[in-house]
Amino acid sequence: MICKITPSSFTKHTCKSLSIFPAYRTFTDKSRREEMFHTMFREVLDSRPVPMRKEFVMNEKNTTETLEKLDIGPNNHHKPTTLGDKAAYYTVRTLRILPDTYFRGNHYMRAAMLETIAAVPGMVGGMLNHMKSLRRMSEDHGWISHLLHEAENERMHLMMWMKCLNPNVWNRMLVLGAQTSFFSAYAMLYIVSPKTAHRMCGYLEEEAITSYTHFLNDIDSGKIENGPAPSIAIDYYNLHPKATIRDVVLAVRADEAVHRDANHFLSDCLAIHDEDFFSKINSDKDKTSTT
Repeated sequence: MICKITPSSFTKHTCKSLSIFPAYRTFTDKSRREEMFHTMFREVLDSRPVPMRKEFVMNEKNTTETLEKLDIGPNNHHKPTTLGDKAAYYTVRTLRILPDTYFRGNHYMRAAMLETIAAVPGMVGGMLNHMKSLRRMSEDHGWISHLLHEAENERMHLMMWMKCLNPNVWNRMLVLGAQTSFFSAYAMLYIVSPKTAHRMCGYLEEEAITSYTHFLNDIDSGKIENGPAPSIAIDYYNLHPKATIRDVVLAVRADEAVHRDANHFLSDCLAIHDEDFFSKINSDKDKTSTT
């Protein structure tokens, strides 16, 4: 658990500090005021970030050995066949030239930049599917929940790497410009062709796996010091107490493999006009129950 504050301490300290805000002072009933903050605090704890992979939510601590055994499907590359797939693939390959040229061996800053971009597709997809569900007044078949979880997972990666570096003003401006441009372009692409957007995201995750593999190689070769893992990463991934940066890179790379496979899968679902991927699971359960 990342947040280790108790509800009682939250009420004692936070309520006092929040009394300076006019909106807070409107709650003249003390019991109602405390009930509101208890409710908000419980909601935050119940919705705290949860990893994508089941290996990270098990009771047993993850060691270096278990992380190295995680299946990331190194050969799971989707070969582009359609015009949209090829456009997505070569666009991603072209975009890779920029960080390769600018960051070179600065893996920490490269990872931070990567995650500020990688967290965009899930949020855009979740938002647009949310609006579509409202517009059509129909269920989303699990798309919104998954995509928002993906965005949150990528944001957590960024929070981990921010414990390892302090970007200068120029790099922060670079992030702002890149994120603004990518958000606008990806949103337009998703509106025009969600299938191509998810395919593009799948290829972005393929490149992310490559980048984190290079990160690992530089740690193993001694080019980068293998220091202690940030506490936020240890809590999030349920790592052993003496986990290192190398363990964090292994865990993050495993997450990216999930995003790669998920986005290629969603693109395939859209290609065959079958967005309800739960229907096959339910039909398989029905077949199993009848036999």
